[in-house]
Amino acid sequence: MSETADLTTAPSRARAEIDLAALRANVRTLRATAPGAAFMAVVKADGYGHGALPCARAAVEAGATWLGAATPEEALALRADGALPADVRIMCWLWTPGGPWREAVEAGLDVSVSGLWALREVEQAARAAGRPALVQLKADTGLGRNGCPPADWPELVAQALRAEREGLLRITGLWSHFACADEPGHPSIAAQLALFHEMAAHAEKEGARPEVRHIANSPATLTLPETHLDLVRPGIAMYGVSPGPELGSSADLGLRPVMTLAASLALVKHVPGGHGVSYGHHYLTPGETTLGLVPLGYADGVPRHASGTGPVLVGGKWRTAAGRIAMDQFVVDLGGDEPEPGAEAVLFGPGDRGEPTAQDWAQAAGTIGYEIVTRIGVRVPRVYVNE
Repeated sequence: MSETADLTTAPSRARAEIDLAALRANVRTLRATAPGAAFMAVVKADGYGHGALPCARAAVEAGATWLGAATPEEALALRADGALPADVRIMCWLWTPGGPWREAVEAGLDVSVSGLWALREVEQAARAAGRPALVQLKADTGLGRNGCPPADWPELVAQALRAEREGLLRITGLWSHFACADEPGHPSIAAQLALFHEMAAHAEKEGARPEVRHIANSPATLTLPETHLDLVRPGIAMYGVSPGPELGSSADLGLRPVMTLAASLALVKHVPGGHGVSYGHHYLTPGETTLGLVPLGYADGVPRHASGTGPVLVGGKWRTAAGRIAMDQFVVDLGGDEPEPGAEAVLFGPGDRGEPTAQDWAQAAGTIGYEIVTRIGVRVPRVYVNE
């Protein structure tokens, strides 16, 4: 989990400010787009880099009744948090053989099953725990990642129903995941939804009585009401980052970015024209100028691929990472301006003050906004505001 601090104790080097009021507002906005569906707040990967526990609490305050995690360890940590209501449902889906199935059953987690090996292990765990497991069967409707393929679905459903009759589990959900929901009009969207309906109908015809059927991720929640079904699972959108440029910016979608990443300049110095900057001298100063040292690097999650392109707001102006981004630091050309050491350098935030956004960094690095916020490392303390 990420280090936490408050505004008075945060180290001066750098901080990631997490605006929980923005997160709660995003949850309310997303809930309003799917008013007939339950809301699962996805807080995997330490809340997409924002801090799983504070974000989970804020999401529940804003109306989430489910929490989603990738690994069982993430889900167990959520269940152990005494600040979360005991009746909040918690689901996890990324299992490997030998995982902590019994602990998950005893904690009342909803566990995802995509194949017979997992079903066997959860049955054993239920016997050992002396209580039925809560199981959600995942269908691979075309993503080609986790999930049970259509050819194997009848057997998985039959075996799960047999275990349910034996009192070893309850089939609480049927679910799947989109491959291209962030690409409006992509033909796979309708195909996957139709196949999911077929696979869910088969399970229900055979006797399954799931509490929830769900397939809608962030982009589907925002743009595809026909996919909302019984529950929606927003992830990145909850943190105010657009799921994809084709869907519009965060502001276009009515969302507010939750994380602001800032640092204090460690050094400001004068250099002559033609001066090389950082490894490889990929940047030479075009003339006499001032350089500012930003004490963040790729060890903190600042993408090295954004060398020469990553934007930073210093003194009310956009600057660009000059030369290579190193492990712990990078340089911006201040163009002769002379801010004091300790002056704030804002890498990204909501954009209210003219600062870059996470999407700007994604564009600079040739990646997606998800990666920018999720990769911010543990050396950067999270400072929570509006708790």
